[in-house]
Amino acid sequence: MTARVLIVDDILPNVKLLEAKLSGEYFEVITALSGAEGIQKAETQSPDIVLLDVMMPGMDGFETCQLLKSNPLTAHIPIVMVTALTDATDRVRGLEAGADDFLSKPVNDIALMARVRSLVRLKMTVDEWRVRENTANQFGLVGKQSLILNEPFEKAKVLVIEDKAFESEKFVETLKHDEDTVTPVRSGEQGIALAQQNNFDLITVSLNLATEDGLRLCSHLRSNERTRAIPILVIGEETDMKRIAIGLEIGAYDYILRPIDRNELLARVRTQVRRKRYQDRLRANYEVSLSLALTDTLTGLYNRRYLMVHLEKLLKKNAEAKKALCVLMVDLDHFKHINDTYGHGVGDEALKIFAERVVQRLRSFDLVARLGGEEFIVVLPDINLDMAIQVAERLRKGVCSEPFKVGTPSAPLDINVSISVGAMLIDIGQGDITTEQVLKRVDEEVYKAKGAGRNCVYFAGLGQIGMTPITPSDSESIGDTIKKII
Repeated sequence: MTARVLIVDDILPNVKLLEAKLSGEYFEVITALSGAEGIQKAETQSPDIVLLDVMMPGMDGFETCQLLKSNPLTAHIPIVMVTALTDATDRVRGLEAGADDFLSKPVNDIALMARVRSLVRLKMTVDEWRVRENTANQFGLVGKQSLILNEPFEKAKVLVIEDKAFESEKFVETLKHDEDTVTPVRSGEQGIALAQQNNFDLITVSLNLATEDGLRLCSHLRSNERTRAIPILVIGEETDMKRIAIGLEIGAYDYILRPIDRNELLARVRTQVRRKRYQDRLRANYEVSLSLALTDTLTGLYNRRYLMVHLEKLLKKNAEAKKALCVLMVDLDHFKHINDTYGHGVGDEALKIFAERVVQRLRSFDLVARLGGEEFIVVLPDINLDMAIQVAERLRKGVCSEPFKVGTPSAPLDINVSISVGAMLIDIGQGDITTEQVLKRVDEEVYKAKGAGRNCVYFAGLGQIGMTPITPSDSESIGDTIKKII
């Protein structure tokens, strides 16, 4: 995973040390020597995370954090405070100012890298929902945007998986302060069963369970559809840092060390509850406001109207963030023949099956839209050329891997369908390019793919990618097969 990290510290050797560590892990590093400079670079250079020193002259880290979190341009950027302060009161003050975590100097390299990667992943997900909300807002479909710190944190539902009764009781007593409903369980099996039946705002998992592996439990919760969006707070000892790092890598959102400070626990729970409610609100606003106005009624994908606005914003966003983006145009081969042979009802079924197969093979933040007829657009943000080629080939092979099961129960049909794909990578430093120019170019690449025999991928500037396309005689045999079926 690559990301842009902003380091804010008034002591140059500290900056250079962190810069060397992060650059060694292939992160792009931006530096600032004061809080004011840090705020200016956060606004103009789109970092994915901020590492912020606390003890700085003039504007200290706490004030800098508060200003960043109160600014709509930077409020969504995760902040990790890095400081020599070790008192729990200072950690709580930082968390209450909006920081996502607190790392003590000298910085533990394992904790640093795990925290950066974890928070960057969370930011990528939130970023995509924010872009979609911005698109909806441009259409006048949602109201004024709010900040994470403005989200309520009271009356949360918290599941505590802990086999030590006195530790569970500490959670229950502490979280009463916010009128939270705390459900303690003694085993992972009990916790998973309850999580399947209830909508929790947070799940805490002990890494020190006597008879269970807390990390395996985290992995199960994160991979399960019902619980994958629920924040996980892991609890461990100072000696568990390597395991905590693994926990963050597999999807835990935060951690706290024993002995647990009650005020720090309260602050960390509030942070996670706010983040979940913020993301839930983004998702709900988006789904309600756009479901009718900006989606295709047949396939459930985004329609042309949404695509044109959203792609324009993505092109601008990726140019500002200096990240590459790929656009694919996908066209179903011989679709007119299917409509003419079976009727438009069967053609519509084929389009729906195709849309499902495409969505299943992409990341959650990739965009799929129906441009019109049998033409579809796939937008892959933050991707390099090699990955884009792999995705395009995976889509082509996945669509063709099994026949489309269409028709009625009394007259089922299996139709073999292939696709032609035109692709273009909008790379870093390519300059201004419009949505219309991108769509025109990928359309030209689709035309080349069809001219080469269909069932292949053509990439702008590279030509044909992947397997040899089917020949004209093969195309005729597919048509003959369709005729034989009916």
